[in-house]
Formats: sequence, structure tokens, C-alpha cells
Amino acid sequence: MEPIVQISLDVTNIKDALELADIAVEAGVDYIEAGTPLLLGEGLHAVEALRKAYPNHPIVADLKTMDGGYLEAEMMAKAGATHVVVMGVAHPATIRAVVKAGRDFNVKVMGDILAASDKVACAKMLEENGVDYIIVHTGFDERGEDPARSPFDHLEEVVNAVSIPVQAVGGLSLDQAKRMPKYGAPLVVVGAPLVIDKKEFRASADRDELLNILRELVKKTKGSGE
Repeated sequence: MEPIVQISLDVTNIKDALELADIAVEAGVDYIEAGTPLLLGEGLHAVEALRKAYPNHPIVADLKTMDGGYLEAEMMAKAGATHVVVMGVAHPATIRAVVKAGRDFNVKVMGDILAASDKVACAKMLEENGVDYIIVHTGFDERGEDPARSPFDHLEEVVNAVSIPVQAVGGLSLDQAKRMPKYGAPLVVVGAPLVIDKKEFRASADRDELLNILRELVKKTKGSGE
């Protein structure tokens, strides 16, 4: 598939999310993600606000679903999400429930392998249960304790093990992110480097700086990372 650039709105309120989304859309970003902090802070209202503001953009709801899969996916779909995230370490019944809701409500499902003891086996299981994408995810807290950890630890193995598109998330620099298509991960996501300032979830650069950063990311990503 062709490279896709996704902005993760890892802020905690709708006002900041819409400001960041506006910059991202102007820069040419394809997908808008309601990040987990935003969903915790504003819930369905955040997805509804993003859908109203950007009626033609795909919206990812990073629910990190662990249970109650059908209902959570249904609620986000009805709020305007086009993609939802289920955890690979959830019970397979939950994964199947999210996938069923995805089919019923025309929503794509992303399977996140964060915290799986066997990343490759988890990715294969997610694919077998019908998810549409795999997320190779190294967590914020995990990287806090061991800064050497990154999605590169498992990315190549996972890409080679599945036939569905892969996304890599967690601790990637902007330079690494734009090169992800070369590593077999065409869904390029950027978020935390733009909004974590001194470990607080708020914009860490002014509007013009963010716009230029994102424009460059989009340009380089869609130019094969050169």
C-alpha cells in the first residue's frame, strides 16, 4: 500500500486536539487519531468533534480495547471513528467481537501487540482473527524504564510474519518515522514527539514550527523517506 501519515492527538482536551489537527490537516496528514489521553479526557465527544471538523478524514480511536469489544467499537463508530484499536493481549473473544463490530459498522480494526510476550505469534493471531492492521508498539512506560527499547526490536519479524499492513509506534524520532515505509510499515504515525513537553501532554512547539515539521514529514514519507 502507499504510505499513509497519521497524527496521534496525544493531548487531553478537545481544544488542543482541534488546534493540532488543524495544523496536521494543513500539512497534508491523512489520518487523525484520537489518542488515548484524549479519549480518557473527553471520550466520545472528542471523536464527535473531530468528525464534525474533518468530515472527510479517517479518524482512529485509540481505545486499546481489552474487554467489551463490540460495544466499545460500536460506540466509537457511531461517534464518527473509522478505525478502532484492540489489544493483542486481550482475550481472543474480545478481538473477534471488535472485528465483528468493525464489519457491522464499516470500521477498520487495528490490532496492537503492546506487552505481548511473543510479538510475532500475537501478530499472527490477530491477523487470523480478522484485524485489518497490526501495530508494533513499544510503550511509553516501557521506554521510560529502558530507553533502548523501540519498535525496531520486533518490526522486521512481524512484517515478515503477516500479510496485512503494519504500523510502528513508540519512541521513534521524526527521522525514523518518515523512513518506516522502507521497513515495511507504510502507516506512519507521529504524535508524542510533537506534544510531550517535559512529560506533560501539551504542544511542545509553536504553530509554524509544527506545520513545517509535519509538512516535511509528509513530504519525506511519501517520497520513500529520502
